[in-house]
Amino acid sequence: MPGLPATDEQLADTALIQQSWEEPEFFAGVFDRHAPLLHRYAARRLGPDAAEDVVSETFLAAFQHRRRYDVAQGDARPWLYGIASNVIGKRRRAEAARYRAYVRSGVHPTEVAGGLVEDGVTTLAVNLPLVAALAALKARDRDVLLLVAWVELTYEEVAQALDIPVGTVRSRLNRARKKVRQALDRNHTTHREGQDDE
Repeated sequence: MPGLPATDEQLADTALIQQSWEEPEFFAGVFDRHAPLLHRYAARRLGPDAAEDVVSETFLAAFQHRRRYDVAQGDARPWLYGIASNVIGKRRRAEAARYRAYVRSGVHPTEVAGGLVEDGVTTLAVNLPLVAALAALKARDRDVLLLVAWVELTYEEVAQALDIPVGTVRSRLNRARKKVRQALDRNHTTHREGQDDE
């Protein structure tokens, strides 16, 4: 109906952020809209305990710098995931250690189950090589790969999130995919050779 104020669900992220400049409570709409998926992403990378901190730090930074938000962007996801990537970057050692521990122990953390392999295959035989391949990637390549694979950002959105050119997104993504594919192919070949020897 004309004349009625829009609800948070109806307002674009840009409108919520702009309104929060004068009325900070509007920023809660951005949090409510994006925090659950941001938490899921952070948990897949660092575990559920660290994910809480990542989400808190991300939204604190976003709120503090909300006047810097590019109002030409209707969707705040690239901006928020860019901040989250920086926060996760401070914990790179923890992320790599988590992957290595998983590969060594074979313990399948609940937040990883079904998360590392997007096609629904969740056997350790597939996940362990994939986790090892992710751990072996350079952090900047892993960021691009996971923002595309897990968050489903476009190349342009990843470029915006990480403040890099689209061409750099493409080259990092190609490099990451190639390395992961090679690692999985090597594992598949080794696994098949082991079965043939039996």
